[in-house]
Amino acid sequence: MELKLYDTLTREKRPFAPLDWQDSSVPPEKKRVRLYACGPTVYDYVHIGNGRMAVVFDVLFRLLRHAYGPDRVTYVRNVTDVDDKINARAAERGIAIRDLTEETYRAYREDVTALGCLPPTVEPRATEHIDEMKMLIERLVASGHAYVAEEHVLFHVPSMPDYGKLSRRSLDEMIAGARVDVAPYKRDPQDFVLWKPSKPGEPGWPSPAGIRPPGRPGWHIECSAMSWKHLGETFDIHGGGIDLVFPHHENEIAQSRCAFHTPFMAQTWMHNGFLQVEGEKMSKSLGNFLTIHGLRADWPGEAIRLALLQTHYRQPMNWTEDGLREAKHHLDAWYSLTADVEPGLFCADVLAALADDLNTPKALAALHELRGEAAKGIKPAAASLKASAQVLGFLQGTAAQWSAWRPPSLAIDEARVTNLIEARNAARKAKNFAEADRIRGELTGMGIELKDSKDGTTWQVAR
Repeated sequence: MELKLYDTLTREKRPFAPLDWQDSSVPPEKKRVRLYACGPTVYDYVHIGNGRMAVVFDVLFRLLRHAYGPDRVTYVRNVTDVDDKINARAAERGIAIRDLTEETYRAYREDVTALGCLPPTVEPRATEHIDEMKMLIERLVASGHAYVAEEHVLFHVPSMPDYGKLSRRSLDEMIAGARVDVAPYKRDPQDFVLWKPSKPGEPGWPSPAGIRPPGRPGWHIECSAMSWKHLGETFDIHGGGIDLVFPHHENEIAQSRCAFHTPFMAQTWMHNGFLQVEGEKMSKSLGNFLTIHGLRADWPGEAIRLALLQTHYRQPMNWTEDGLREAKHHLDAWYSLTADVEPGLFCADVLAALADDLNTPKALAALHELRGEAAKGIKPAAASLKASAQVLGFLQGTAAQWSAWRPPSLAIDEARVTNLIEARNAARKAKNFAEADRIRGELTGMGIELKDSKDGTTWQVAR
């Protein structure tokens, strides 16, 4: 399998060759594919755009494991648990910062697990890597790439001549982005914070570079430190949402390359596109701010996952309820058709599509073709459908578990539903159609949809 990935830095799709496989000095048993993706800032439930990122890089993780072996891939997805948003939300809620981050991290883990995401190999927390951050900062100050000003440490952007290659922004655009942190002590408007003093009540640690008051790290240095700690000075793939290209990933590159004097930080940069909801930008003011936690109240996680993968990861995505409903219907069929078969051979067309820069729409089209063949009773097609869907993170449970799933948001009393259906059937048999209609109306009010056939009455939760 030749894997090709699109690199945001070079703006081209090219064959992927892991660094360890290019280095003859690395013993075969120690060769690893090394992947880093920016994880959550744990202050609130994650929205559907964050969910898209988690699912995209889970697909990549699964594909790399399939290609190189489960023990040959190291996937690091960090947890940002020190940040201005965290401090503000904890103060707003009147709870301890640690209590907030623990609660929110647990919710994130439950959400992405429900989406079918495998646990990363390592899930480092920023607060557990302060020493590594301080070491990087000390290196940058000693080499002239950073300086101390009014108890802050700042990276001096002009010290890196090719700063800006990832985002390819003009100088004016970069200065505009840097003005989020306007400060008179900056030597250059683009300079960004590596370390800052902590305010009363905020988390704080002994500061680097001879600064006396306790302080805390800037956002960008956190990922440079965690990727270095767990993947090395250079590694294979760095991923995240397109919104992170500037300034976050641009600044990560500057910090890491200047600290270690390397020609690159990651050899491939991958970014998923923006997400809209029903054709509009997602925002709380428009009332269309969707969280994974909220969606899971009405839909199974696998359906959310499938809906997220129906658009190529690099393209903008329009999230719709119709698309989610369609995904649920596809999974209904997949589970039904594969219920009594063992996984078979992995479909070559699915593998070829994924190897072409994670072309999930094309991979799903191949699964739908297998579905059509399986519906004709062709068992090898059903077995291949099962194996291929599982590699993509689907069909993780049994068909019985899938059909028994009910929305947690609806407290369905199944015994009551069964009793009402039996009472309705008795009323129909007695030709008491008014009573039968009344019972059907009661069930409809409970969110239950009935389907009558010659074999009897079945029910499902209405959509």
